[in-house]
Parts: sequence; C-alpha cells; structure tokens
Amino acid sequence: MLKTLTLTRPDDCHLHLRDGEQMRAVLPDTARRFARAIVMPNLKPPIITAEMALIYREHILAALPPDMRFEPLMTLYLTDNTAPSEIFEGRRNGTIHGVKYYPAGATTNSAAGVTDIARCYQTLAAMEEIGMPLLVHGEVTDPAVDVFDREKSFLDRVLMPLTQRFPQLRIVFEHITTQEAVEFVTGAWGHIAATITAHHMLLNRNAMFQGGIRPHHYCLPVLKRETHRQKLVEAAISGNPKFFLGTDSAPHPRSAKESTCGCAGVYTAHAAIELYAEAFEQAGALDKLEAFASFHGADFYKLPRNKDSITLKKESWIVPSQLSFGNETLIPLRAGESLAWKLIG
Repeated sequence: MLKTLTLTRPDDCHLHLRDGEQMRAVLPDTARRFARAIVMPNLKPPIITAEMALIYREHILAALPPDMRFEPLMTLYLTDNTAPSEIFEGRRNGTIHGVKYYPAGATTNSAAGVTDIARCYQTLAAMEEIGMPLLVHGEVTDPAVDVFDREKSFLDRVLMPLTQRFPQLRIVFEHITTQEAVEFVTGAWGHIAATITAHHMLLNRNAMFQGGIRPHHYCLPVLKRETHRQKLVEAAISGNPKFFLGTDSAPHPRSAKESTCGCAGVYTAHAAIELYAEAFEQAGALDKLEAFASFHGADFYKLPRNKDSITLKKESWIVPSQLSFGNETLIPLRAGESLAWKLIG
C-alpha cells in the first residue's frame, strides 16, 4: 500500500478568495497546497477592469503570510459593457489570465453578469485575436429550465453556437458536472478545456438530502446524478490534458449558508489536494493525479510547470468542525469527519 505521495506542486485553476479579513482567513489554506491559482473576480463590486485586477492582486499578496509563496493569477468579470480595450490592457500589463463569463443571476455575485452574450461579441473577438481564455460558468438562468438541466441547456443554447462563431476562442468550461459536458470537451478542439472539482468527483446529488437538507453541500452547478459523477471521474483520471484541477472552493459565512435562502458554494481549500487524492485513489488512479493537478492546467494557461513539490501521507485526520472566517465562521467540506490523506510538506 502506498504510504506517501509526492507531487509537483499543483495549481488551482478556479478559486474564490473573497477580500479583506475573510480572504486573510482562507488564503493560507490554498497557499499551503498550490503554487498558483486562477482567482475569480465576482467580488462586490466585481473586478471589471485591468486596474481593479491589479489592486485586488496587491490585496492578495499583502494578505499572504510572510513564510508562504503563492502567485494569484487574475481574471476580469465579463459584463455587457466590457470594452475590447480592457482585454488588450490586461494582456499588455501581464496581469490578466482569463475573462470570466457569468450569465447574469447564475450564481454568487453574478447580478452584473452577461444578459446576452451577443452584446460581448466585439470583446470575444479581441480575446480570440490575442488568445485570452474565456472562463465559463455554464448554466442558463431561464426559470423554465430545471436546475439539474441548466448545464446541458447552456451547452446546447450558448456554448456550441459560441464555438462556431469564434472557432479559435480559447475556452475553459468550468466546474463541469454532466456527461454531456465531458463528451463536448472531449470531442472539441484542443483549445477547449474544463475544470473538475473534488466535490463533484466525490458526491452525487443525494449528498444534499442525506438525513435532511445539507446546505454545505449546495453549490452551483448543483451536484448531479451518480451516472454523471462517474463520467467526471472517468474524465479526470483519463490523462486527457483537456481536463484539470479547479477546486471552485467558495467560502461563505455559516450564517449565509444556513439560512432561509442559503448561498451556493462549497469550501474545500482546507483539504483540496487531499480530497482529490481520495477521489483518485477510489478510482484506482493515484498515478494520474499529478498530471491532472500539476501539468494540464499550467500547460493550457501557457505557464511554466512548477519546480517544487508537495507530499501527502496516507494518514487519517479529522477535519475541524468549523473554521474562522473574519468575524464569522465557515463550515468546510467533511467538517468533523475523517480524511485518508494528509499534507505533510
């Protein structure tokens, strides 16, 4: 039995850090495990200009503990009014690594998102021209579409037509959750990729209802049927470089999750790589974890692969029942439960 697992230090290609004291509380969890992260721009107000992204980057670096090294990779929040000039400025100053497309109202802090993708065509053309990736939250917001079908509907209504109009646009279909998304990415051109979360690899939609409503398992896109979870695992362990690690770790105060209208988001940064190790081990594919976590994302984003490493030990430990989150607390995934792998260096 494998007792330790050493990996090239991985990158998180989809991360929410928030800002201020809340960011200071969660940032060390990521920095212990990952060399870099693609940082989401859905703050209040959202990060809609290259200048705002530079300021946010400075906030992150200032919050980093002095004994830790970590590089935030910034993104812009796409709106109906994002100018192509912002794309060119983001490329010029070297700060912007992608532009995030939230359909308006699709998830947390997405009210300023895109109401009609056709309004963004000039900006998307600029992105296609310079090779700037579009990072997609792939769900429609049509209330007539069942919540479990919103990713598939987005694929049919929006993403497929978009790839036909902009055939060279680099796209990351983020936090995919369905068999249809896996099949689309697998069959698409090489400049279309996808991130897969640990919680979507480990849980199906039953997890939201075991013994009652489980608000800390509620995320968007929501967990899907077991058949879809199995397809995600197959994609992650396949060795296909189009699929790579993106935690979508999304911290929310406990009070905002356990309420009459709870927030969507699962916090996994406290044990992100350990959770992926568990998922890959369950699939009998620990030998495929390093490429998924450390190589595929870096290669897609045209970044050098990291030189240092991390080591996990096969050792059971108990996840804290709650974590500090500024002046509040948050509940991490698997709170009060055991994990089989532990980060030791």
